[in-house]
Amino acid sequence: MKVDVAKKNPSLESLFNDPDQVITLDANFLIPPDRPNLSSMSISFSKFQTFWLDPIFKTFLNLAIHEAVRDELVSKDIKTFIQNKADATPPQIIIHKDSELTSVEMMLRDSIEDKIFPLTQYDPQINNRDDCGEVKTLAYIAVKGLLYFAAHDFNALQLVEMAESWSTGLDTVQAIKMYEIIFYLCVRTPSLRKSLRMLYKYQYYLTKNEKSTNPEWESFVKSMESMYRSHL
Repeated sequence: MKVDVAKKNPSLESLFNDPDQVITLDANFLIPPDRPNLSSMSISFSKFQTFWLDPIFKTFLNLAIHEAVRDELVSKDIKTFIQNKADATPPQIIIHKDSELTSVEMMLRDSIEDKIFPLTQYDPQINNRDDCGEVKTLAYIAVKGLLYFAAHDFNALQLVEMAESWSTGLDTVQAIKMYEIIFYLCVRTPSLRKSLRMLYKYQYYLTKNEKSTNPEWESFVKSMESMYRSHL
């Protein structure tokens, strides 16, 4: 995935001003990355929780997931983590539920799903799990007028970024990429910098193509600091 250090993301600027806005997460924001064909290093859940999950939930107090994303989580560790967040008093995560939609909202949701599912692996006729979470998530937040969708999945992000030309019905949704949150945490919690550097490299700087396309860590941080200087 390409790292863009030439163009500001208004969504990230908005989060610097107000981190308490609702941010709806795709499943890949919650699961330790795994690229076994490219690296012998693996990231355990406990480490991922320490330098990623715990910090983002501490930094952004209104994180959300759709119930379809929760239901497709496989790892016992992450399922338990999310359930504990949901069961906390007050809850520490928002669970979007389709049962909360009005009849009019359900009709609009169905219309949006019909536009976007052909662009994914999801087939509502058989209700398979492939891309189900992202389709349900995007349709829900579009209907509810929720702005931010955070993901590390090129296809899911394309549904948002190409909304107008692809007529996905997601014109009001704004995408936030993982590297942007990595930078946010790097700035707000400098003690995490070493671990975030490792995560950035693992996600964006492993392959020959990534190294020729994306900036290395120090260049990435400097470029992002330059772009968002007024918010730091």
